[in-house]
Amino acid sequence: MPWFLHRRCPHHRPLERTLVYGLVVDCPDLNKDNTVPNPARSLSRDFFAGILLACGGILPSFAPATAADQSPPAKLPPRQQFHLFLLVGQSNMAGRGRVAETDRQPLPRVLVYSKQRRWIAARAPLHFDKPKVVGVGIGRAFAKAVTQANPECTIGLIPCAVGGSAIATWQPGGYHPSTKTHPWDDMLQRARAALPDGTLKGILWHQGESDCQPDLAARYQGRLDALVRRFREELKAPAVPFLAGQMGHFAERPWDAAKKRVDAVHRNLPARLPHTAFVSSQGLSHKGDEVHFDADSYRELGRRYAEAWLKLREAAH
Repeated sequence: MPWFLHRRCPHHRPLERTLVYGLVVDCPDLNKDNTVPNPARSLSRDFFAGILLACGGILPSFAPATAADQSPPAKLPPRQQFHLFLLVGQSNMAGRGRVAETDRQPLPRVLVYSKQRRWIAARAPLHFDKPKVVGVGIGRAFAKAVTQANPECTIGLIPCAVGGSAIATWQPGGYHPSTKTHPWDDMLQRARAALPDGTLKGILWHQGESDCQPDLAARYQGRLDALVRRFREELKAPAVPFLAGQMGHFAERPWDAAKKRVDAVHRNLPARLPHTAFVSSQGLSHKGDEVHFDADSYRELGRRYAEAWLKLREAAH
């Protein structure tokens, strides 16, 4: 591969493009005749900056390949038999449980839409919001239970949760600074790319911890109800089931008034909006941080989501 590639930008300004271990740096310092400078004599400052960044371990090019990078694309079933579910919310949806070897094994008829927008075998971790801490979540256990109850279908999980995201970031243009992402906008792009392959059957939501402050809790109900309506409108699925999971309730960290208020919004969702369900986390355990569930609890919570979804489906028929 050559060290230097030459192209023109959209405004026809000559640019030097420098490849540094996979990093492409635009450098506006070509020779006057539009030829590339001799790299032995006139490497650009951006080139050296690229080397410094690489040596500092900042560039993602040096990260080891993930399972999603290496997994072959899956063969998809007919669209009507491919049931798709959005996984949305914050870290307890993304999953922070310890990954066991069994979690890395594929499940029959369960696929995940990868960061690279490919359908692959659903191995843990499914999410990629915070690669250093992401782990087991509810997705695989949910999908396993649903496929067992529906042997004719294949489940496709579309992970879009973002750890630490408040509900205000789940609206058009919302920005989450710590991950430098736009949770709603990013989710919508992924969903629209994935949905033509199958049929949207449900939206699984677990979020609320970042809104457990008095001023935010007071606005939570209006924001959640608007979010459910926006999901259904944007995805053209007016009756798609929406399931809201309960935040972790751990004895070591009693709930204050704000958290109780957010919990009440989750609990009462089925009374306010049709085709919705509340999924209890009663009796589940945390991983030691009094915030995130442990791996076994994530698996149990996933089964509870599946049970709630199956009841909604039965009621709709």
